[in-house]
Amino acid sequence: MIKTFLILVILQNFLYSSQQIIVVVSDDFSTSKAKLTCYENNKKVLPPIEVNIGKNGLGWGLGEYQLTQKEHQPIKKEGDKKAPAGIFKLTSTFGYTEKQNLKLKYLHLSQNTICVDDSDSKHYNKIIQMPRSKPNSFEQMRRDDSQYELGVFVQHNFSQVKQAGSCIFLHVEKSKDAPTAGCTSMSLDEMEKIVDWLDGSKNPILIQIPKSSLKEIRQLFPNLPL
Repeated sequence: MIKTFLILVILQNFLYSSQQIIVVVSDDFSTSKAKLTCYENNKKVLPPIEVNIGKNGLGWGLGEYQLTQKEHQPIKKEGDKKAPAGIFKLTSTFGYTEKQNLKLKYLHLSQNTICVDDSDSKHYNKIIQMPRSKPNSFEQMRRDDSQYELGVFVQHNFSQVKQAGSCIFLHVEKSKDAPTAGCTSMSLDEMEKIVDWLDGSKNPILIQIPKSSLKEIRQLFPNLPL
């Protein structure tokens, strides 16, 4: 009983300490398009935009709080081309420019920066500099295109559960209406606005869900004008 109470208190502290919330809502689990809205102190701060999500839609991911998951609904897995659904911390930004004057931790991507998607590696789901012993599978972060010119790391699967999905970001779209391999993408202009707005001291989070979960989010965040 005491343990359950403490878990609820910790959860409430986490949810309500987040002054900045990005909400991404899709029509269902199979669509690759969604609507993104930014809130600060329960008020909209940027115009809503249409974004691209996974080519195969959404699957329930591993975040800070487990929302109600029905038996028939998909679970996020490595390589399934689904973006994770749930509530996630936004921990850092990244990009090609060496220095950025931002309010959320920034990582400059060099030619040696990778994100590891090999679930047998101790570096699984981590952005690191290429180690001497290369992982069996990884993503080069300094790409030849602009997709990672600017982005935000989404803290999905922080515990590195094998095959549960890795390397989830908000990033620049490949092209308009192009779905992703599991991230959430938008134009560079919109990405710049979001990155400039995010502030680490305001504990930003991402809520990414299908419309069917909106009722539960409204119960958890009753002051959020969804």
